[in-house]
Amino acid sequence: MDERTRDPLQIRAEDINPRYNWGRALPALGTMGVDFEERVDYRRLHRYRLGRIKQALEASECGAMLVFDVNNIRYITSTKIGEWERDKISRWALLTRSGDPILWDFGSAAVHHKLYSPWLKPENCKAGVLGLRGTIAPSFGLMEKHAKEIFSLLKEAGVEKMPVGIDIVEPAMMFELQKAGLKIVDGQQIMLEAREIKSADEIALLNRAAAMVDGAYDLINEKLRPGVRENDIVAMVNEFLYRHGSDDVEAVNAISGERCNPHPHNFTDRMIRPGDQAFFDILQSFMGYRTCYYRTFNVGRATPAQHDAYKQAREWIDLAIERIKPGATTAHICEVFPKAGEFGFPDEISAFGLQFAHGLGLALHERPIISRVISMDHPTEIKEGMVFAIETYCPATDGVSAARIEEEVVVTDKGCRLISLFPAEELPIANRY
Repeated sequence: MDERTRDPLQIRAEDINPRYNWGRALPALGTMGVDFEERVDYRRLHRYRLGRIKQALEASECGAMLVFDVNNIRYITSTKIGEWERDKISRWALLTRSGDPILWDFGSAAVHHKLYSPWLKPENCKAGVLGLRGTIAPSFGLMEKHAKEIFSLLKEAGVEKMPVGIDIVEPAMMFELQKAGLKIVDGQQIMLEAREIKSADEIALLNRAAAMVDGAYDLINEKLRPGVRENDIVAMVNEFLYRHGSDDVEAVNAISGERCNPHPHNFTDRMIRPGDQAFFDILQSFMGYRTCYYRTFNVGRATPAQHDAYKQAREWIDLAIERIKPGATTAHICEVFPKAGEFGFPDEISAFGLQFAHGLGLALHERPIISRVISMDHPTEIKEGMVFAIETYCPATDGVSAARIEEEVVVTDKGCRLISLFPAEELPIANRY
């Protein structure tokens, strides 16, 4: 077909299984659209994501996916209506093996999609409401109504007798779907399988998100001094990220001084003092694609114990990164992580998330997951095009301080490439005395 007359939303094989030119640098482009460079092609991104889930659906037992998780909705429909939706279970989408995405959205958002989302058929942009986490009682009949509507659409597509994959759902809605005659199975694994390999456009967005965090750490390095509080740093980083195009600052962990050991995964109004070791995690997204990116600093000066903890955390992460390549297994990578008892924890569950790796995409935790809790007994394969964060933690011998380092990596054809670029080879000393 002539490229000039091709349907721009037609899914092609090269959209679903792209090859990468790893000889080129990964772009960290701005938010503007321009006519003089090829940047992220959002319609190509939509074709890729829709093609990936159709491919995964075809390989499964399911005739359709019914998704309520906002990340899966975005993956299938390329729609988003605001971060407030994340915990409401107020939107859902249906995709059959042979059909186009059908979206039920919150009130007037459905009308908006008909005007501004031409990749969705207008008749497939529907208004809907279920239970809003139980605040609308199931006895009011909305769930029953929509369950019957979904069954009718599945019957029209000829897949009503096949299992339906679901990711998350209100229990009452699942019961109504079952009452309507549908067999419900776990669809989250199908979605995660589709999402584990990133396209060039996804990698560009993940790289741009990481570049924003590079800048945020430069700001922290400048502002981290005695008298500043953890929550002051959190506020500064939030402003920086939103000014630079973030669509969701999910969290900024800020941990300093005696709060470093054990790691509490939060922030407070603790005041920074001279000699504190402090580490931060910045979780935010650009066009939906997320970061998870730790850095550790010392304030003014550092003790030998603090330097030693940092060197050990760096050694663990470097050894793991050296093992990342296509065909390696998650077990092979986490073999170099210390066992829980080696850094002061009673068991691996208690230490979960400290020596760790997890996929990044539209969600903070995608495939692969690399941890001694699961990977030694259930190894999975590392694949070209995966993007994940890998993180280590080492408490200092002073019983108070600790170092935390995290790098984001893209798996290339021969190894991996870092996209978290704020310097972390040696312990950074902010505002050195």
